[in-house]
Amino acid sequence: MARKTNSTSTFESTRRRRRRDEDEVFSPEEQARFESMRSDDPADGPVDDGPPTGDRWSIWDESEPLQRGPKPWPEWLITDLGAVDYELGVLKTGKEADVFLIERAVPGTDRAVLMASKRYRSAEHTQFNRAGDYTAGRTARRTRDRRALAKRTKFGLEQAAGRWAAAEFEALTRLWETGVAVPYPVQILGTEVVMEFIGADRTAAPRLAEVKPDEVELESLWEQAGENLRLMTEQGFAHGDLSPYNTVVHDGRLVVLDLPQVVDIYANPLGRDFLARDVENLGSWFTARGLPRHELDDLAKELFAIARLA
Repeated sequence: MARKTNSTSTFESTRRRRRRDEDEVFSPEEQARFESMRSDDPADGPVDDGPPTGDRWSIWDESEPLQRGPKPWPEWLITDLGAVDYELGVLKTGKEADVFLIERAVPGTDRAVLMASKRYRSAEHTQFNRAGDYTAGRTARRTRDRRALAKRTKFGLEQAAGRWAAAEFEALTRLWETGVAVPYPVQILGTEVVMEFIGADRTAAPRLAEVKPDEVELESLWEQAGENLRLMTEQGFAHGDLSPYNTVVHDGRLVVLDLPQVVDIYANPLGRDFLARDVENLGSWFTARGLPRHELDDLAKELFAIARLA
């Protein structure tokens, strides 16, 4: 005999269930259960993984070994994992990047060092309109990257910023090892290049254009400029944008800055022109202060001979 279902009883039990108010999210029973699960201990709350002081943890350990400066590391370099970075302000704004002054310090100690942090903007926000002249001869390794760069997709624009940063870090590393007077490259992470700060007491060294040397100092600075250019040429590089505005003088030492547009004088069809322009743009500052013109011409001929460029 088939079992008889009491549909009326089921309907009535469902109808008699308590209805929640329209604005009631949880029932009283649920609220009581949630309250019993709540802890008054602050240690059980959300974890703040930020540093106890400073603006961020040191990013040193986030870079891969090849993304860190060449060894032997300078004595002033801080590699402690517990170090923190302080943002101290903007040092310089440029066509493709902004440079910030940061301090990397180890909390609870007197160990701290000032550094420059150069952060590249995406290609859609750069003001560098002649980038193609400098990058001629450079190619992306992956086909996907080459297509994205050519089409200027969002991914491509992000890749472009990363490539500028990588080009500068690689140039700094190679030139530092060669003996060119450039800031020591501390590390690269994404579109940020951290490097040695050239200056003292949180004040950047003056640009060459701001210096007023006497005759002896002028001769010394010109000799340093020539030596830096010789060493770069031996490595197959032209700075590409060398001038009194991206060279600085610190304690009598001429230091070369801003190397993202460094040019391969052999791969770039304009390599010889860039090399000649570096000599002319920087040398004209010296001739305006008494250096004989033939000094520039002699240096240009010497560099062309080193590079075997007629």
